[in-house]
Amino acid sequence: MAHPLLTNCPVCSQKLTVTKLHCAHCQTTIENEFELFKFASLTKEQLRFVEVFLICRGNIKEVEKELGISYPTVRGKLNDIASALGYEQKKKKEVDEKKVVMMLERGEISADEAIKILKDE
Repeated sequence: MAHPLLTNCPVCSQKLTVTKLHCAHCQTTIENEFELFKFASLTKEQLRFVEVFLICRGNIKEVEKELGISYPTVRGKLNDIASALGYEQKKKKEVDEKKVVMMLERGEISADEAIKILKDE
């Protein structure tokens, strides 16, 4: 019976490296340092989520229905998976809505510009 691939050390939790590959058919063994693909570090639950997300073609509403979870939960899981894969989430710049309204009232910006700022475009 095959066991799931361990990617972190069970003792110290550091990332493991694959150093040996073996063919059960011809008994060939290859030893070296092999690189794991990024998705190998995801948990079973995260991989299942990715699978559902792909089957739903990225449609968050469909993912919500399929998994019975809310929109914020879907977004949270996507953020967790992106972080686990080594991608840092871009932090949205905080917009002071009152300042934007004041600038609009003083005529410093147009309504279209205010909308763009508030939508963070």
